[in-house]
Amino acid sequence: MNGPSTTKKPAARPKVDLDATRERLVRLGLSRAAEQLEGHITEAVKEPLSPHRFLDQVLDEELLWREERRIRTSLRLSGLPPGQTLGNFDFSFQPSVERSRIETLATCSWIREKQSLLLQGPPGVGKTHLAVGLGVRAVENGFSVVFHRLEDLLALMRRDADAGPQRLRRRKYMNVALLIIDEVGFEPMDRREATLFFRLVSYRYGRGSILITTNKGIRDWPEVLAGDEVLATAILDRLLHHSHVFNIKGRSYRLRELEQVAGSRP
Repeated sequence: MNGPSTTKKPAARPKVDLDATRERLVRLGLSRAAEQLEGHITEAVKEPLSPHRFLDQVLDEELLWREERRIRTSLRLSGLPPGQTLGNFDFSFQPSVERSRIETLATCSWIREKQSLLLQGPPGVGKTHLAVGLGVRAVENGFSVVFHRLEDLLALMRRDADAGPQRLRRRKYMNVALLIIDEVGFEPMDRREATLFFRLVSYRYGRGSILITTNKGIRDWPEVLAGDEVLATAILDRLLHHSHVFNIKGRSYRLRELEQVAGSRP
C-alpha cells in the first residue's frame, strides 16, 4: 500500500518589490534606470531576455540618457546659437567650402592637438554657421566649448584686466578646450583691447584651441589690432602655428534669402 504522496510543491517566487528596487537604483544615481525599470522587466519577460542581457539593456539606456543630458547641458552652457549644425549647412550653395575638409575637422582631432582654426571671408558666406556646427560637434565628442562674439569677449576681458593669474585661469574663455570667437575685424580694437587679446591668445597657445571667424585677411590684421603691426605679428605667429585656415568666397546666404522673398512677391 502506497503511503501519502511526498511530492513537494515548488516554492512560491518571492514577490518583487519594484518600489524598493527603484529606490536602490536612485540611491546609486541610476535615476533613468529606476524610471524605466518596469518597462524593462515587461520586455524581458516577453522576449525573454537572459539576466545578463536584461542588465546590459538597463545600463545601456542609463548611459545613453546621461550622454544626452550631458550634451544638452554643455550646449546650453557653451553659448552656441541654436539650430546651426554641420548637417544643415548648405555645401551646394557654397562650393568654396570643401566638405571633405570640414568632415576632417568634425573628427575634432585638431582640438585634441590644441590647434587653431581661422574661417575668413566676407559677411554672409556661412562662417558663423560652420563655426557653430564645429562647436556642436566638439561638444558631442566630449570637449568643453564656449562661444563669444568678439564684442562680448572684449567686455569680459576688460572686466578681468586686473585679475590675478589664478583667478584668470578659472575663466571659461581661458580654460575651455575650444574657444570660438565670432566676428573679429568688424570693429578695430583699441590699444588696451589689443593687448588683452594678445594675452588671451598667448595664454591659450599650446593649452587649448581657438576658432576665429573674421572678415579680414591675414595681411589686414594690424588695422584690426589698434594699428600695431608688431602686436599683430605676435598674435598671428601663435594663431597660425599648427593651424587650419579657410578662405570662404561666394554669395551671401542672407542676400539669397532676401532674393527669394523678393521673387515670391506678386
